[in-house]
Amino acid sequence: MNSRRLFALVKKESLQIVRDPSAILIAFVLPVVLLFLFAYAVSLDIRQIHLGVVLQTDSAAANSLASRFSGTPYFRVQPARSRAEMTPLMISGQVRGYVLIPADFDRRLSGKGEPLIQVITDGTQPNTANFVAGYTRGVLANWLTERGVQSPVNLESRFWFNPEVETRQFLIPGAIAIVMTMIGTLLTALVVAREWERGTMEALLSTPARIGEILLGKLLPYFGLGLVATLGSTALALLVFDVPLRGSWTTVLLLSSCFLVPALGQGLVISALAKNQFIAAQAALFSGFLPAFLLSGFLFEIDAMPAPIRLLTHIIPARYFIESLHSVFLVGDIWPLLIRDMLAMLAIGAVMFAIARAKTRKSLET
Repeated sequence: MNSRRLFALVKKESLQIVRDPSAILIAFVLPVVLLFLFAYAVSLDIRQIHLGVVLQTDSAAANSLASRFSGTPYFRVQPARSRAEMTPLMISGQVRGYVLIPADFDRRLSGKGEPLIQVITDGTQPNTANFVAGYTRGVLANWLTERGVQSPVNLESRFWFNPEVETRQFLIPGAIAIVMTMIGTLLTALVVAREWERGTMEALLSTPARIGEILLGKLLPYFGLGLVATLGSTALALLVFDVPLRGSWTTVLLLSSCFLVPALGQGLVISALAKNQFIAAQAALFSGFLPAFLLSGFLFEIDAMPAPIRLLTHIIPARYFIESLHSVFLVGDIWPLLIRDMLAMLAIGAVMFAIARAKTRKSLET
């Protein structure tokens, strides 16, 4: 490894990044856009669900319970007097469920063993239906407790690490991993493919520089670009979106460095196999972005996936990066967990670099 040649290659690649508007957009504009989208446009929080309340009696107790549903921030109540009024609203999707407070509500309240209310939910959206059922039970339980009626089970919820139960604090760290995947895999795949398309790769291979120097000279500028993007995304998460960072900045940079190894290595593999920018971009999208988005636990629980898919997630570097970022942001520097994830990312990166090295030769023969 010749340090002068390596420095010259790094300088050349850095100048190319500065002169390439697409690289600047992906590295600095894309993170801001994605973070704002995941912070404000994507939300798994349940707020203002349209709920019908069918009140078949005008007793004080029934009206008190009905007002409780109106007073919670989770529901936007549509009042009605009969079940028949709610049926077309449920069919058209104007309400996601309704609560039926029966005409004999006072008798049921004073007796024992009979259900007090009936809850009907729209099962076309199973998650929302479960939330509606759970929230209505919670409203009823609180109302009964305040009236001195002992419910069969007294539940007290405690939420660790994210006490506000805001999905923004869960999504933003994951979005940083998605951004890093785009920067590492897509940019690296495009830059080498661009060299082949322009014919400059042949000239580069004809120089005394070794394959290792060429690959390292191309990767180091994007490695630094990825770390700068990480710092910017983390600062944006803390200052704009109020996501806590209970770990350290050093740990965030260390995790990002480990994740960039497989991300950059995957970009090199793509560029070595696809010497066309369009094909390289498509390959980076299907092999990098989509698995990171769908199979990393970013939006969907890995434990809920079928067994073959769960096995597949073990070769997705973003899985380990997202898990570690959640720990650093919401819990702290839990080193046994972080070291395990960092070793997994480095192992995947080593395999990627070995494949890229084997597929890249100082020869134009295929």
